[in-house]
Amino acid sequence: MSFERDLLAILPRLRRFAASLSRDRADGDDLCQAALERGLKARDQWQPGTRLDSWMYRIMRNLWIDEARARQRAAQTFAPEEAGAYVGHAGDRDVEAHMMLSDVDRAMQALPQEQREAIALVLVEGLSYKEAAAVLGVPMGTLTSRLVRGRGALLELMGEAA
Repeated sequence: MSFERDLLAILPRLRRFAASLSRDRADGDDLCQAALERGLKARDQWQPGTRLDSWMYRIMRNLWIDEARARQRAAQTFAPEEAGAYVGHAGDRDVEAHMMLSDVDRAMQALPQEQREAIALVLVEGLSYKEAAAVLGVPMGTLTSRLVRGRGALLELMGEAA
């Protein structure tokens, strides 16, 4: 497979991770696009035989940290998602599923960034603890601790949402 096809295959996962970092779908799409551009420009730095998704997650996370620092310096905030983003869903099941996803999304957004990143990589994206720790640049014990605290906080928050 070619680099581009492999990148295209992981695009939905990259978008999910970007959305979990940014807490906003539009900002997440912008972050994902920036990460894809950087990955394509630096493709010669990726080593075939290693996990392309982990490499791209690291690029994306580094971009996000850089953007967060720039926003902090500029004292800017993100605009909230527009109220009508989900207009057009039909049927009770769609509405219930959307409400549940909204509850999970709100609970994820309420987590500290370190816990949110760990949960997004391990529980949502399916990376191993070792891979996620490498992406985040932390020891495995730190990742495990963040996951335990994050899961507990999610359960507590979801209990409040129910």
